Amino acid sequence: MVLQVSPTQKQVNITWEALPGDFVLPDDPVENIQQPPLAAALTDALGASGRIQPEMLIGSNFGLVATVNKKIVVKAPDWFYVPQVQPVATDIIRRSYTQNLEGGAVSVVMEFLSDTENGELSIRSTPPYGKLYFYEKILQVPTYVTYDPYEPILEVRCLQDGKYVLQPPDTNGRFWIPELELFLGIWYGERLCQTMNWLRWWDGEGNLLLWSSEQAEQERQRAEQEKQRAEKLAAKLRELGVDPDAIA
Repeated sequence: MVLQVSPTQKQVNITWEALPGDFVLPDDPVENIQQPPLAAALTDALGASGRIQPEMLIGSNFGLVATVNKKIVVKAPDWFYVPQVQPVATDIIRRSYTQNLEGGAVSVVMEFLSDTENGELSIRSTPPYGKLYFYEKILQVPTYVTYDPYEPILEVRCLQDGKYVLQPPDTNGRFWIPELELFLGIWYGERLCQTMNWLRWWDGEGNLLLWSSEQAEQERQRAEQEKQRAEKLAAKLRELGVDPDAIA
């Protein structure tokens, strides 16, 4: 992937305005076949561990909006996290998000790499804006994650003095994501009959956040172990001439 060179910077006026009701959002196809399950798995683990609250907004392939020089700009990241948004009526479907208007700033954005020329590491500063430029200079997202599941390569950039700086991984090859107070790393294994390099969360003590399917399997195994213990105890009582049903 070629990193585009930014031309001479022009004055950029950024405002946060409501998206017109008749605005047609881009309906770009998913460029990476692994993107939907990767994004779903990240959200699933957060939900299964009780880390998703009603005031949060977590989405995938969902439009983030800014008005730049009086023109609406929309980017739909593969995964994003906003810690605090304003509630909407139950009969309204949120179709996009404009920070500083509908709630707080976007805290984390992830993009899963594709082979498009104007891709995830583009710093193009004129329309159509490169994604890195848009997240760094316009939305000013504190943490920007890029992931190539085929290599696999995971990179985390944090905003420092208005510029993204690559962060080093820890000794386990994971990255601390301060906005979520979790580590993010690569895990090879199976989920929903798909075996690949997943992105997964670990807490501050190094404990893996389980998917809901893993939690269900743990519960099934625990119930089976309890059943076997009860059966062994009942058999032992019968050997001693005691009716376990009478005890119950």
